[in-house]
Amino acid sequence: MLNIRNLKIILFSVGIILPLVIMPKLNAGSFGAEIFCTMREGGNDHESSWEAAYTYIKKQKGGFFKTSPYQAASQIIETVVREKEKFSYCVEYLDNLYPDRKAQREQIRKERKRKRDEIKKEKERKEIENIIDKENNNFSNESFDRYSY
Repeated sequence: MLNIRNLKIILFSVGIILPLVIMPKLNAGSFGAEIFCTMREGGNDHESSWEAAYTYIKKQKGGFFKTSPYQAASQIIETVVREKEKFSYCVEYLDNLYPDRKAQREQIRKERKRKRDEIKKEKERKEIENIIDKENNNFSNESFDRYSY
């Protein structure tokens, strides 16, 4: 059974370790948002700004589990929303962090269909060329007599 001394030691340990584990994550997300928003405001494109912020968040998070892009985007959005006054200029860029997945899937589907159609057309064109070549070979082997009726 836990006595009061053991309980105090456990609570003291949790009180020291928990902030050490949580604080880097919060600071990384906050500074990651700063990086993303500052780069976007400076005129950089979404990809370079996102890569810089995501790399920083991954590097600062550390630990056993890796930070996914989805988690990093959530951290940036949470920071921007939490600190509206500080990041008021950055709200317009947040939609790029969560692109419309349905539109992306539709675009990928259209691209695949276009490629299949191109392959199909090319295959049909080659078949037609082969048929024409065969017919031309048949005609070239025959001799025509213009005056035979």
